[in-house]
Amino acid sequence: MVSPTMRGRFAPSPTGRMHLGNVRSALLGWLQARAAGGSFLLRIEDLDRARCRPQFLQDLYEDLRWLGLEWDEAPLIQSERDSVYREAQDRLEREGLIYPCFCTRAEIARAASAPHGLSDEGPRYPGTCAHLTAGQVSERARTRAPAYRFRAREGEVRFVDELVGPQAQDVQALVGDFVVRRNDGVASYQLAVVVDDAASRITHVLRGDDLLPSTPRQLQLYAALGLAAPAFLHVPLVMGEDGKRLAKRDGAFALAELRARGRPPEHVLGLLAAWSGLGDGSPVTLPALVARYRTDVLPRSPVVAREALLLDALGLR
Repeated sequence: MVSPTMRGRFAPSPTGRMHLGNVRSALLGWLQARAAGGSFLLRIEDLDRARCRPQFLQDLYEDLRWLGLEWDEAPLIQSERDSVYREAQDRLEREGLIYPCFCTRAEIARAASAPHGLSDEGPRYPGTCAHLTAGQVSERARTRAPAYRFRAREGEVRFVDELVGPQAQDVQALVGDFVVRRNDGVASYQLAVVVDDAASRITHVLRGDDLLPSTPRQLQLYAALGLAAPAFLHVPLVMGEDGKRLAKRDGAFALAELRARGRPPEHVLGLLAAWSGLGDGSPVTLPALVARYRTDVLPRSPVVAREALLLDALGLR
């Protein structure tokens, strides 16, 4: 039994309606916390102000409450925390761990020494601006606002994921120095998630395995900021029969639609449980799922959402 001090979280972005693929991660994070007698927190990752909408946020709250996935503290709202991210950036700057970068994406892509990197970062950053003089920085800042990059440490970052096991990544070799603040002045995902998880005293992060490659960068930031890193558990995504990620597919089932149709939440929970090794697709309650939750039964490869079974489980045909 994990200590009651265990603290987990769900950190969605209100850029659209919450779909079954999204809410599965929320459910598993909630179950992990509740099965351990711990706390479950909610964080709203709304730094992408151009895509976030108040209605999506309201739907998100209603969707989680409809399923019974209550949270234990007031949600943390990232768009209200820029001063906190700037404090972390200032600390990194004082220690010489970040630098201004004036490169555009096109310039990085054209760099002869820029091999393909991780998909979320684009090509590996070749270090073009890593050693600019003060005069060069001043001159370039006259025509373009800089982003700020963290000087990635050389060598492998190693950690053990609680589901998929030992992991290793050489951030410098694969990604290069990575962005902690964009040139539009917005903190990057990598910096914000580290600062916020530490501020919320998160001990366990359960999320989709599309974020597994980000973890070594975040671990470097935890170390640089002198913060304790949480344990990580990355679950495989739910895919449609067309091979596309369920949450990204046109026409994927939205929780708001299912609520409007009057579908019982137990039917949705049953489907999510089946995708997670915790049930057979029949309706189920949250207390029953808390009793069943075990990490060792979670799938270790992508789950395919068969549309016929999905319709049957939700009683839509």
